[in-house]
Amino acid sequence: MDATSGMRARVNAGTLSQHVGKVVYFLGKVEQVHQSGSSFTISDGDGQSITVEMQAPLDELLSGVVDVAARVTHKGSLQCLSYERIREDKVPFDLHLYNEAIKISQDFSQFYLPEQLNM
Repeated sequence: MDATSGMRARVNAGTLSQHVGKVVYFLGKVEQVHQSGSSFTISDGDGQSITVEMQAPLDELLSGVVDVAARVTHKGSLQCLSYERIREDKVPFDLHLYNEAIKISQDFSQFYLPEQLNM
């Protein structure tokens, strides 16, 4: 089983500090890509920005909404393990509504998170 498989907590910028050292999913809008491709910045539904550090430089132009599987670092950034673009062909993704769902799942984690993640 690799680091991106299995059940992981979905987080926003406000809950990252609770998951230092753990692998999480963070969904956000790409705001800026470093010219070297070694990192990019994404923002969540509250507009808070997080830096995503790549293991290898990006080999494609990254924009729009992405779902990142990453390990949370002590400095509050994400070490990217993998990412997936979210298609917005027909309907734009509502990051604000998604962020509200994350907040609810954190507030009522006993109902939304697997027991092993609920620590």
